[in-house]
Amino acid sequence: MRELVVISGKGGTGKTSLTAAFAALSRNSVLCDADVDAADLHLLMNPETVTCTDFKAGNEAIIDKTLCTECGMCRELCCFGAISQEYVVDTIACEGCGVCVDFCPVKAIEFPVKTCGEWYRSDTRFGPMVHARLGIAEENSGRLVSLVRQEARDYAEKNGHDLIITDGPPGVGCPVIASLGGATAVCIVTEPTVSGLHDMERVIRLAAHFKVPGMVIINKYDLNPDMAKNIECLACERNITVLGRIPFDPGFTKAMVQGKTIVEYNPSSTLTDTVKTMWQAIITSPVMNARGIMDFSQSIKS
Repeated sequence: MRELVVISGKGGTGKTSLTAAFAALSRNSVLCDADVDAADLHLLMNPETVTCTDFKAGNEAIIDKTLCTECGMCRELCCFGAISQEYVVDTIACEGCGVCVDFCPVKAIEFPVKTCGEWYRSDTRFGPMVHARLGIAEENSGRLVSLVRQEARDYAEKNGHDLIITDGPPGVGCPVIASLGGATAVCIVTEPTVSGLHDMERVIRLAAHFKVPGMVIINKYDLNPDMAKNIECLACERNITVLGRIPFDPGFTKAMVQGKTIVEYNPSSTLTDTVKTMWQAIITSPVMNARGIMDFSQSIKS
């Protein structure tokens, strides 16, 4: 079982558009949208939901007004100001720490596990897809990322799929960490800016920590050719393959507006040929077929 995780050190690099294009070009794969905080792969995949399951994590305080004596202890102890003068818990402000539950003298506060969102198993025109939606202002996104990845893997194993293509979250925080563990390889999509170079280096180090080999795609490289060269130099220093350079092209946006991948929107374009070449390089690369972990991690440490 192979899993390619497409990530970026920052948002807005074109990560999801490329993931969708790879999905259109792949065969016998399962799609996974691990960007649960701001999921948008479904906008291009137009999935038909097969199953929908609640995601439960954390706890939320609920005051039973029939038992509450309004002694004020819970309001005094709450560091987040989540309990109003009417002794109603603000579900947005409540952090689920449980202090009010432990110290309530009449045990008037319940502490049930809360529903933080939903996860789905859907069908798309390119194959099965596992994705999720995290509730507004809810936490535990890292746990939800781990859940959707595991569900995607279980489905792939049960149904004979040999590849999972995962649209990972941007940045280097908890959701990204949850998306990397156990992956076969990561494809880092970056752009030729100072922040793009800086954030790419951070995500390279993060991938190396988890011993996951990486590849790089430079999107919109022609907007700053000098910075694109700096990115290539950094990749060379880290022993990471640069899969290709994509020029700035409004075709990606036009395709997105129509709910299509670039491969579907303009199948005979030079841009589509570029994406096809990069996809071929990915699926035939040594890191996808024999994990080149030691060389990659050693190059980072050096």
